[in-house]
Amino acid sequence: MIVLLISIVITLAISAVVMILASLLAKKTIMDREKNSPFECGFDPKGSARLPFSLRFFLIAVIFLIFDVEITLLLPLAMIINFSNISAWAFTGFVFIIILLVGLYHEWNQGALEWAY
Repeated sequence: MIVLLISIVITLAISAVVMILASLLAKKTIMDREKNSPFECGFDPKGSARLPFSLRFFLIAVIFLIFDVEITLLLPLAMIINFSNISAWAFTGFVFIIILLVGLYHEWNQGALEWAY
C-alpha cells in the first residue's frame, strides 16, 4: 500500500514539474505587432483572421466523428464471436446497429445531412 502511495506522489510530482517547465518555456517573451499578426509571407494581412465558419460543415464533421467512434466500438464485436454466447452476441450487435440507424434517421429527418437548402 505504501508503494502505491509513493508511486502516485512521484507521478504527480513529475507531472507538475513537466507542466511548469512547459508553461515557462512556451511563453512568448516578446509581444509585438508582427508576432501577434497572422503570417502571410511578410505581407500585411488582406482580411480578418477570423472568417465565418460554415455551421453546416461543422455539423457534418461532428456527425462523421460520432459515427466513426461508434463504428470503432462495433468492430471488436466481430472479434469476440468465438468467446461469447451467440444469442447474446447477436442481440448486442442488433441493438447497437439499431441505435446507429435510429441516430442516422434522426439526423436525416432533421435535415443535418443535406448540403443545399
